[in-house]
Amino acid sequence: MKLNVRTLLAGTVLGAASILAWTGGASANADLQKLGQNPADWVMPTGDYANHRYSTLNQINTQNVKNLRPVWTFSTGVLRGHEGSPLVIGDVMYLTTPFPNTVFALDLNNNGRILWKYEPKQDPNVIPVMCCDTVNRGVAYGDGKIFLDQADATLVALDAKTGRLVWKAVNGDPKKGETMTGAPTVVKDKVIVGISGGEFGVRGRMTAYNIKDGSLAWKAYSTGPDNEMLIDPQKTTSLGVPIGADSSLKSWEGDQWKIGGGDVWGWTAYDPDLNLVYYGSGNPSTWNPAQRPGDNKWSMTIFARDPDTGMAKWVYQMTPHDEWDYDGVNEMVLADLTVDGKPVKALVHFDRNGFAYTLNRDTRELLVAQKYDPAVNWATHVDMKTGRPEVVQKYSTQANGPDHNTKGVCPAALGSKDEQPAAYSPETKLFYVPTNHVCMDYEPFKVSYTAGQPYVGATLSMFPPPGQDNLGNFIAYDASSGKIVWSDPEPFSVWSGALATAGGVVFYGTLEGYLKAVDMKTGH
Repeated sequence: MKLNVRTLLAGTVLGAASILAWTGGASANADLQKLGQNPADWVMPTGDYANHRYSTLNQINTQNVKNLRPVWTFSTGVLRGHEGSPLVIGDVMYLTTPFPNTVFALDLNNNGRILWKYEPKQDPNVIPVMCCDTVNRGVAYGDGKIFLDQADATLVALDAKTGRLVWKAVNGDPKKGETMTGAPTVVKDKVIVGISGGEFGVRGRMTAYNIKDGSLAWKAYSTGPDNEMLIDPQKTTSLGVPIGADSSLKSWEGDQWKIGGGDVWGWTAYDPDLNLVYYGSGNPSTWNPAQRPGDNKWSMTIFARDPDTGMAKWVYQMTPHDEWDYDGVNEMVLADLTVDGKPVKALVHFDRNGFAYTLNRDTRELLVAQKYDPAVNWATHVDMKTGRPEVVQKYSTQANGPDHNTKGVCPAALGSKDEQPAAYSPETKLFYVPTNHVCMDYEPFKVSYTAGQPYVGATLSMFPPPGQDNLGNFIAYDASSGKIVWSDPEPFSVWSGALATAGGVVFYGTLEGYLKAVDMKTGH
């Protein structure tokens, strides 16, 4: 029972991961591949390269889950949002806190006794430039090291046995609003990290550092010239079509792209067979769409990049010229599905805009795009040929203009799903999604840019959809057909992650403080 309990702790205490269960190819890192063969180890912040958040352990099942009791607890001493998933490697659990980003190594053989802790010395002035809490989304492991994205935009490598600082790399400048809140991703001999700060006009980017010494390997921006985005105008495609020269520059007015957002603070997926990493870029800056005419490429975009070089293989922009702050950073889940009777290497993404996208991650074809919350009203559907959403003019903040309060937009800016991660079961072929069921009134206004100061340009209020009082649902979704299989309403938004298990149970948490276990087939 010991192995099961410790792995359940890693999956549900902070509600965000699973063990390395995906069999879509060998792990690119020898350490991770070896460790991942043990279902009791939890070696990645997202559980596996495919972001399944699925445990193959089955001792805890639908019949006995009601007997679960606390074994031990651990307090981090920080009273802010905890979004970092613990790692379990051997008999040690590694976890991190919100600012000041303390890292703990806990002894699982001794009720969570602290083996070591790393306490970064960070300037507290970084706190005011963190949106929208001081969270950290977890540490990563590789090459005998623990990797941490500090809030002050410093990537650090710690000795996993002692907590000693091995190397550090400066990835940004908090004085410009650049911070780090995501979890690093270890792929081969590189540590890949993003940047936060879209609400401060930070230009989004993904950066890779060499795992041995922290030296820069490559840097790829979300916006700007092709060479700075690591885009080949003829070889990089969108829905199978070459994007052409200056695709980003042509979609912005003047130099707005330099402060145009598109930041990367979510999770990264990796397909070892295709040798591609997948991630999403965030909203364009500002929230006032009138100040940034054009499609604002490549914000709100799914990127597929070669982890060795950083070059973009393909891109797909989900919400061109975002008018509602629908960040596109939610996790990409890689799964082998059957769509229209054909086997597909799929990428599934539950976007904040309320649409769930199923793409062929190899051929880049858009296969399914459906609403996963019935309240979504800002667009009627996604055009499957162009990939563009059909916007309802009534809810267009661009059409209504600045200083006009556009009412009743669904979902709200926090999205039908925010960064709370979904889970996937290879047994049921269903995705288990914590959602928000929230609408908003949205009024944009003109704002000026000053480095390190908020660059938002909108006010909004949020409320339940008309005639309803629940603010969240926990759903099972079929990404092959685009249909909701079952839905459990919750009084508040479901802000925890989900964990699916081979025991037929799905775990998630609620804002009232409950850990819930439901039958993955029925939701009961």
